[in-house]
Amino acid sequence: MSATVLTASALLLDMDGTLVNSDAVVERCWRRWALKHGLDPEAALKVVHGRQGYATMAVLLPDRPVEENYADNRVMLAEETADVDGVVPVGGAPAFMAAIADLPHALVTSADSALATARMTAAALPMPAVRVTAEQVGASKPDPEGFLKGAAELGFGPADCIVFEDSEAGIAAGRAAGMRVVGVGPRAAALSPDAHVEDLTQIRVETAEDGTIRLHIGAA
Repeated sequence: MSATVLTASALLLDMDGTLVNSDAVVERCWRRWALKHGLDPEAALKVVHGRQGYATMAVLLPDRPVEENYADNRVMLAEETADVDGVVPVGGAPAFMAAIADLPHALVTSADSALATARMTAAALPMPAVRVTAEQVGASKPDPEGFLKGAAELGFGPADCIVFEDSEAGIAAGRAAGMRVVGVGPRAAALSPDAHVEDLTQIRVETAEDGTIRLHIGAA
């Protein structure tokens, strides 16, 4: 099967589920939280991916004061940062990150800086020089703020950027930012991204003479 080719000037990368497989940690922490609050853990896990913790809590406990969500989120972040058992790179992530090392790219994650550092380190992946973490945005994905900030910091317009995402909230954020989206992994398959891959082994990166990034998607 021939590869789909997408071109861009810059790449904006989600972390969890896109570069790093942290599902084991996420499920452990959020199952505990859901059971503590009398919620169905399976229902909680359907909405947790891609959002900041307080935003997930607001969906699951809509009548709870936001201050309690922020307080719980601080505890959750500390737990997740301390637990890196089972955190591994998504397939193909090391080679992909090496291929884009000298190209314009940014990490745009719902994790805070400490959690992002812990997980990228645990997965032995290089931390992008440009990154937008939870501390730098006022609204969680699916709001496009993080992706728009990442594009602006790299110096490119939304139409020149491609987002890599795995979650419903993240893909919605990329679309709302006016960017094309490559969906990564099983969660993304049903969300109609512009292109979909099972993991990053299915991406081949080329650079044109003018600096344009060419993504061969579906390439072995």
